[in-house]
Amino acid sequence: MTNTSDRHRIRNVPPPPGSKAGNAYTRFIPREELQGFAAWAPDSFGENTTPHPAMQPQAEEPLAPEPAMDLQAELAAARQTGYEDGYRDGLVALEGFKQSFAAQATAQVGALVQGMDSAFDQLEAQLAEAVTATAVRLARQVLRHELTVQPELVARVASEAVNAVLLSARQIVVHVHPQDLPLVAEGAAELLQARGARLVAEAAILRGGCRIESDLGAVDARVESRWAQAAGALGSAEAWTESADGEAGA
Repeated sequence: MTNTSDRHRIRNVPPPPGSKAGNAYTRFIPREELQGFAAWAPDSFGENTTPHPAMQPQAEEPLAPEPAMDLQAELAAARQTGYEDGYRDGLVALEGFKQSFAAQATAQVGALVQGMDSAFDQLEAQLAEAVTATAVRLARQVLRHELTVQPELVARVASEAVNAVLLSARQIVVHVHPQDLPLVAEGAAELLQARGARLVAEAAILRGGCRIESDLGAVDARVESRWAQAAGALGSAEAWTESADGEAGA
């Protein structure tokens, strides 16, 4: 065994071969000569030990935050862009709505005006027809009243009918209602004699009218015939006699 004195004895190790004498060299120190030392480990340092600045890890520099003004500017630009896009889209939608509404309103107004025109035309036609019918019926009543109050008017009718016959006509026959025969004979005596006309009573002829026959033709001066012509000129088809009121003439 090696005693304690031998452990503390310093051993001189000769220099390595080839080295120059007198130069300093590094001597290998055996483990047993080291006292109070321990192997170094990275975790052997105390908490208060401060590493060399070169050995300290370099902290990464934090990125500089984006300035608040730039963020606000971008938000304002985005808001303005959205507003412009929305405003443009709104104008397009409004224009489309206006055109659609105008077309729909025009179509509705046109249909309404056309319907009103048609309704007015029908109303005008109905009013005109009603006025004409009223006037014709009133005239018929007045004429019937006149024939009743003044039956001698038949003589004037017979005279006008005989004058309508050509002067060269012969064999003139005047057909009148039996009750009008004396009235015509008295009121148109001279004309009948001058034309050589002959009176004939005929019950089928209504009072106030007559029918003239000759070798050259005939003249229809019956009341219903003359009334049809007058009413037709007014656009009415009202007959002289109607089954509704049961009248067969004046």
